[in-house]
Amino acid sequence: MKPIVLDVGQCDYDHGRIRSFLEGMGCEVKRAHTAAEARKALEQGGVSLVLVNRILDSDGADGVALIGDLTKEGSQEASPRKVMLVSNYPEYQEKAIAQGAVYGFGKSELDQPETAEKVSKAVAT
Repeated sequence: MKPIVLDVGQCDYDHGRIRSFLEGMGCEVKRAHTAAEARKALEQGGVSLVLVNRILDSDGADGVALIGDLTKEGSQEASPRKVMLVSNYPEYQEKAIAQGAVYGFGKSELDQPETAEKVSKAVAT
C-alpha cells in the first residue's frame, strides 16, 4: 500500500512540483487548500505525512499555526503521522519543530537527495 501524503496550502505550480516529486517516490498525494479542507482529509484517515506551506496560498493563513493545531495533544487531528513545513526559511522550520513538526524542506530543495531521505523516513514511521 502506498503511503498517503497530504499537501496543504500550495499554489497550483508548487503543488504540481511536489506531487510529481512524491509520486516519483511511490506516494499517493492528496491536496487541501485550507485548514478546514486539511482537517476533513485527515478525518478520512490513512495519511502518513502532512506537508504544510508556510503561508497557505488560498487564504494567507499561517502554516506554522496550523501545524500547532494539528499536533497538539487532544486535537482530533493529532496522531502518530508526521507533519512537515514546506519553507526555505530555517527560522520557520525551527518554529514548526517547536509546534510538533519534524524538520521539513523548502521548495528549492525538491531535487536534493536529503529531501527524499526526509520524506522517506517520515512516511516509513
